[in-house]
Amino acid sequence: MEKELESLLKEDRVFSPSAEFKKQAAVKSREEYEALYKESINNPEGFWGKVAKELHWFKEWKNVLNEDEPPAYKWFEEGKTNIAYNCVDRYIDTPKRNKAAIIWEGEPGDSRVLTYWDLYREINKCANVLRNMGVKKGDRVIIYLPMIPELAISLLACAKIGAIHSVVFAGFSAQSIKDRIMDCGATFVITADHGWRRGKLLNLKDIVDEAVTDCVNIKNMLVIKRSEHEKTSCHMQKGRDYWYADLMNDAAVTAETEEMDSEDMLFLLYTSGTTGKPKGIVHTTGGYMVYAYLTAKYIFDLKETDVYWCTADIGWITGHSYVVYGPLLNGATCLMYEGAPDYPDKARMWEIIEKYGVSIFYTAPTAIRAFMKWGDDWVKKHDISSLRLLGTVGESINPEAWMWYHRVIGNEKCPIVDTWWQTETGGIMITSLPGAVETKPGCATLPFLGIEAGILDANGQEADTGFLAVKSPWPGMLRGIYGDDERFRATYWSKWENTYFPGDGAHKDKDGYFWLLGRVDDVINVSGHRLGTSELESIFVADSVVAEAAVIGIKHEIKGQAVVAFISLKEGINGDKTLEGNLKKLISEKVGKFAMPERIIFSGELPKTRSGKIMRRLLRDIAEGRSMGNITTLADSQVVESLKEKYEED
Repeated sequence: MEKELESLLKEDRVFSPSAEFKKQAAVKSREEYEALYKESINNPEGFWGKVAKELHWFKEWKNVLNEDEPPAYKWFEEGKTNIAYNCVDRYIDTPKRNKAAIIWEGEPGDSRVLTYWDLYREINKCANVLRNMGVKKGDRVIIYLPMIPELAISLLACAKIGAIHSVVFAGFSAQSIKDRIMDCGATFVITADHGWRRGKLLNLKDIVDEAVTDCVNIKNMLVIKRSEHEKTSCHMQKGRDYWYADLMNDAAVTAETEEMDSEDMLFLLYTSGTTGKPKGIVHTTGGYMVYAYLTAKYIFDLKETDVYWCTADIGWITGHSYVVYGPLLNGATCLMYEGAPDYPDKARMWEIIEKYGVSIFYTAPTAIRAFMKWGDDWVKKHDISSLRLLGTVGESINPEAWMWYHRVIGNEKCPIVDTWWQTETGGIMITSLPGAVETKPGCATLPFLGIEAGILDANGQEADTGFLAVKSPWPGMLRGIYGDDERFRATYWSKWENTYFPGDGAHKDKDGYFWLLGRVDDVINVSGHRLGTSELESIFVADSVVAEAAVIGIKHEIKGQAVVAFISLKEGINGDKTLEGNLKKLISEKVGKFAMPERIIFSGELPKTRSGKIMRRLLRDIAEGRSMGNITTLADSQVVESLKEKYEED
């Protein structure tokens, strides 16, 4: 039998929330968390039914959970609600109507503040525009916009009228947009003439025009004017394309809310698949709403006075759940930023935190490692003492990056919620509750309320290290892959009976804490030792000169696989043979000689998707001399060519 996945890291540092933080926290102690968790597992219907009653329903559900035909689980069956109503409308007759809902900062420095009253009127007008253009309940709407308020407004307007939104990150290629249009049968597109990125205008409308050339099902396109430059223009096809502002000017400021069945589809969000064909992940209304609401409430410990900033683009699930839906369901003030974190300089994030008094900051490990690489001086230029809680999302965070985040950004006083979840899960699954749980650098800690997580071996038996598994349904779970039920069942539900398989390896330590080891696809089998890439990478990043690391396995005649490491160094550090030797020795000392890399390639940058994840598949292609295929989802395709040249130099 194949040797089980091994865990390499040993982490003894433990951090407790301060007495001051615990005192004001929604969940104040480990005992309180344990009691809530026990209730949520032993009586899930009672627990989630009680949570759901904190939101507005036009008609209460018949059953909280229907488990008759797994994995086709149904939540809040026959209940009627509307997530846009719960995000905005229910606050309009309360004092919260005058509270800031969205604070927006554009890359050039322009800004807007929309109160809940402002947002209510804009959503209603947009909903009326969509209805007047023939969009109805169940229609699929493609949204391709930069991070401007109209992106959040578009999502909520679609939800208001029961249209299904599918957001495509503004930067994906025309082919990526076309693939999604064709897969879901979209009839309508919302886009903008341009978007800003690092001081340059991106011609978004031109990209969409190319995408819809052969898409005869696209009837209309709504275009938001982002650029005021006289020299910029875009093609507007008569009878199909309409300026957003023109139609909004004439739209009524009140709109009827569609009463949605809890299991009606809310949105489709496409995620990459191993076959190359994107998967249209289906999320429905009621369960997703309840789960986004509670996770945001407890994990970010939201208070009335908070200014909350999740740096994710709304084109990703993190933006859906924790820029738009989760925070607004809790009546929070959300900050949105359009541009790059290093434009016009590397202090931009800290400048924004100081400017708006941001108190909660939720970002990705890849961003944190970039901040580390740029150096502490950029942070010290600004007063970021308003911060009280930090978060990390997207992949496992290396312990030393966690420590830098804790020390330099959190000033050793802000709890860090390290969150594990996926597009498919709808919301955060494993994390600490900041006032209740001690944290360890690089560790996601414990399952969220209602999440029955475990670690299983290939035979489905409990193990300390192995495959992460979710053993029972939860409200935010995906309901399918659009148009492909067979793929849905095969991908997520075929490994074990009635158990969700996320595709990640994990380790549980003596305290019951969960450590994520990366995708099982990324496991390297070296001389019979099955090693997770994320732990090897963390050993590299613990070295003071290393900013980022990506580890892959390549074929080896004797070992089966050998380790190759791609290393990005901190600014001012040059990679040479001496440093390569020192880093190889580091792995030998920490893990063993068997894991010592065959090669280390130094690079200024590593190839990443536009969501910031390192593309290890491309690194394997480089190392094994294969064609790299589609690289349109990369943030910078030139990085790959540069690495390829360096790899082939020896």
